[in-house]
Amino acid sequence: MFETLEGLVASFSSWVWDWPLLVLLIGGGLFFLIYSRFTPYFYFKHAIDVLRGKYDNENDPGQLSHFQALSSAIAATVGMGNISGVAVAIVMGGPGAVFWMWISALIGMATKFYTCSLAVMYRTEDDNGTVLSGPMYVITKGLGGHWKPLAILFALAGLVGTLPAFTANQLTQTLIDVLDWDDEYKWYIGIVLAGIASIVILGGIKRIGVVASRLVPFMVVLYFITVITVLIVQIEVVPEMFMLIFSDAFSGKAAAGGALGYLVKTGIKRAAFSNEAGIGTAPMMHGTAKTNEPIREGLVAMIGPAIDTLLVCTLTALAILSTGVWRQTDDNGISLTLEAFNSVLPYGLGDIVVVIMVLVFAFSTLFSYSYYGTTCLGFLTKPKYGKYYNYIYILSIVIAAVVKIDFAINLIDSAFAIMAIPTVISGLLLAPKVNAKAKAYFKGLKS
Repeated sequence: MFETLEGLVASFSSWVWDWPLLVLLIGGGLFFLIYSRFTPYFYFKHAIDVLRGKYDNENDPGQLSHFQALSSAIAATVGMGNISGVAVAIVMGGPGAVFWMWISALIGMATKFYTCSLAVMYRTEDDNGTVLSGPMYVITKGLGGHWKPLAILFALAGLVGTLPAFTANQLTQTLIDVLDWDDEYKWYIGIVLAGIASIVILGGIKRIGVVASRLVPFMVVLYFITVITVLIVQIEVVPEMFMLIFSDAFSGKAAAGGALGYLVKTGIKRAAFSNEAGIGTAPMMHGTAKTNEPIREGLVAMIGPAIDTLLVCTLTALAILSTGVWRQTDDNGISLTLEAFNSVLPYGLGDIVVVIMVLVFAFSTLFSYSYYGTTCLGFLTKPKYGKYYNYIYILSIVIAAVVKIDFAINLIDSAFAIMAIPTVISGLLLAPKVNAKAKAYFKGLKS
């Protein structure tokens, strides 16, 4: 029975992530890029100033500061997708897949600008004055009630896409690999993870924001230092690895069957999981930012893909490629990244560092994703019932700990694909509204 389900999910994931959806994500991103005339990219410094709190106002509506909103969104994206997802991309598509992850991220920055600006423009409040946001509210408030089926489609897919299948699975696998435990211990690990996660998750969005704002800077700096150490040891081959990424991106020699199309799709899929541009999860978090200026939060959201894909994913890819482990093993996911670190760092140090990073990355992801699910359930029912998703979420951590990685990847990929359709379509239809707001905002900055 379960094998049949695995096969169905795998088939659906393969079908839905074919060219039509990739054209929607990349084509939509290119439209946003050109339609904006690249203007948001010229205000990157201003986005940093906003992030630093220069424009914060405690009296503005919302739950989280700009920094907490970005930290929480990054906590969800700079996670297992950046450590494990890059390894999956290289194994499935070869080094060239990394190049297409970069292209997807650069284009995705424009998508993030539009979708997250819209999230603030069309957010709403529940009976308690709590801000609610996301593509489903953008659709119903921005496009009108007759578009509600599209909003419902997003929310239903969001209930699945925000489950911790991939994250809990790979965190458990890391502990099994490092501690050299039998697979039967996965159940116990899953139970412990669920218990720890519940402490933060049940505290609501504000507790998630506070914890994420403290974890994210620490985890990015720690990961940066570790990977830079690996690259310094391998410095003589790093330029060669960059050349390999660029050459393989167009030859597809290392991709399955040598197919360039497969390689491009692999890179874009993994980038989508890494930075979530166009998927619709980040707008749910950025929409809760304390601000009266939608464009301001849209600019802050653009920083996300730059950090999680252009910086963190690139570091992971170079560590794996420069050590050569990707050529010598059948390992996939986190096991491959762990092997890359252990091949360079002193004996045992790689295990310790990876476990610490994976624990921080994974828990930060688990905390943020739970909020996305509660928001989706709240939209489908009533906002006050959204909190009950947390109990399903916590239980699913235990289940996700023991399933196969292929099933976890295909399940999340399938849900993300469905979520992307309403997100990008609503963004394209409402893009003129964002441009009008942006024109007025940028004019105000210059005056």
